[in-house]
Amino acid sequence: MPLIDKIKSLSSINTLSKHEQLVHGIIEAIDSGILEVGDQLPSINQMVSELGFARKTIVKAYEALKGRGLVESKKLKGYFIISQETKVTLKVALLLFGFQYFQEEFYNTFRKELGKRFQIDVFFHHNNLTIFETVFNNIRGKYGMYVVAPIPDSTIRPLLESIEPQKLLIIDRFLEMPDEYSYLSQEFEEATYNKLVELLPRIRNYKKFVLFFSDNKDYPTGILNAFQRFVSDYAIDAKIEKDYKQGSVKKGNLYFFISDTYLWEVIRDCRNNEHVVGKDVGVLSHNDHVVKEIVFGGITTISSDFKEMARRSAIHIKNQDTTREIIPLNLMKRNSL
Repeated sequence: MPLIDKIKSLSSINTLSKHEQLVHGIIEAIDSGILEVGDQLPSINQMVSELGFARKTIVKAYEALKGRGLVESKKLKGYFIISQETKVTLKVALLLFGFQYFQEEFYNTFRKELGKRFQIDVFFHHNNLTIFETVFNNIRGKYGMYVVAPIPDSTIRPLLESIEPQKLLIIDRFLEMPDEYSYLSQEFEEATYNKLVELLPRIRNYKKFVLFFSDNKDYPTGILNAFQRFVSDYAIDAKIEKDYKQGSVKKGNLYFFISDTYLWEVIRDCRNNEHVVGKDVGVLSHNDHVVKEIVFGGITTISSDFKEMARRSAIHIKNQDTTREIIPLNLMKRNSL
């Protein structure tokens, strides 16, 4: 069998372990055309018989090839070649909420930090449990690493726990997982509360503090809890609104936005009514953006550093670390508040 001959021919290279001999032999067989997409690899029992290697050595090699995205295992059928991209070191699945600006910023930094030898495929779940389950089931077992921004719902834990801990990194939203799993997540409640306390002198310049928060969106409940605790502790006249109605902006109000949709509507209404942002109307926003540095002299934001989250995620993958970190929220004080 040409494949077996190719693997045996590498036995003369003393620096290669048996596991590496198998991996390199199969990669060379793909590069030389001996193996093509759709071809089935010999069974583990057949490999043991032909090569005399330990069963765990064969399994380790096949799993390493799966991690590179070259091989896929099919239950009760065996292992099959699914790609000829042999220059890829690792195939990574990146599952995000959606392609919002800050997640685009994460992806661009993540892509740059990993480099060309890592293949990244991006998927979105849009905070929908059904979509999350469908996407996750479709990609499970086809990647060497899974980087997932989860829906903060305990019902998805069994899905995530079906991936070995060393192959899964939780990012962005925190989800309680067994200790062996890694995460680089945000913490919203205490961090937001502390930033609001830091802004207290500015907040007191306004008559009413209004938070836009809706239960049917992917808003972090920690922000809501922080807001309610803060306004109670410091006797701030406050209100929580689900939606913003066009033209309803009021002088003397400070508006706190989690979604940028309502932010731009209020900014537009301030312009139309000749309200001065930062004086007549206050604006505070979650998640920073380059545009927020510019408009109306800058929008004050409370935000994670998504570039730093992406950089640490890439380091985690390249070093195969165990990582359990909370990424701090930053406060950018600008003219809107």
